[in-house]
Amino acid sequence: MKFTRVFLEAIGYELPQHIVTSSWIEEQLAPLYRKLHLQPGQLEALTGIRERRWWGHHHINAVEAAKAAKKALAETDIPVEDIGAVVYGGVCRDNYEPATACHVAAELKVRAETAICDVSNACLGAMNGIIDIANRIELGQIKAGIVVACETARDITQIMIQRMLEEGTMEFFKQALATMTGGSGACGIVLSDGSYGHKGPRLAC
Repeated sequence: MKFTRVFLEAIGYELPQHIVTSSWIEEQLAPLYRKLHLQPGQLEALTGIRERRWWGHHHINAVEAAKAAKKALAETDIPVEDIGAVVYGGVCRDNYEPATACHVAAELKVRAETAICDVSNACLGAMNGIIDIANRIELGQIKAGIVVACETARDITQIMIQRMLEEGTMEFFKQALATMTGGSGACGIVLSDGSYGHKGPRLAC
């Protein structure tokens, strides 16, 4: 669909406090590095990533996503009552049923009539959510909507570190390297029909 009246109003984000450096990950992989005769610094050199963030052990994806959404909303003139749809597009979800978006919507205190759903499509979930909201706005079904996502990399990184140590081969090291690039964070993206005081860039696709 060609969008003629969909505007990106604001983006908000939330970052975890816990910083995990590539050098710390390599310390956990020290036995493997010694076995494969790898020099420290390879992870940062190969990925370009010096550090990433992790949430605490008991974080809730929906809560962090809602914080990001509230930050984004605060940058606009859009009242929460006008939010016609909330889409959660993260890979990481708190549960499958009810949708994680339900918890986000409750945190935001949107109207009971607001459309709420999760969209799952790997790294493209948030983008699919943007298109979903944009379609609703272009068709005149809603005036504004929010796309949210929250990702957490702690568990998968720790699991992969253990597997790399157990496998102990260069082949598996190469296969698992991409997992070490993951980080944690949350975002909130507000879209509207442009009828509010502040108007962001228009979606042209």
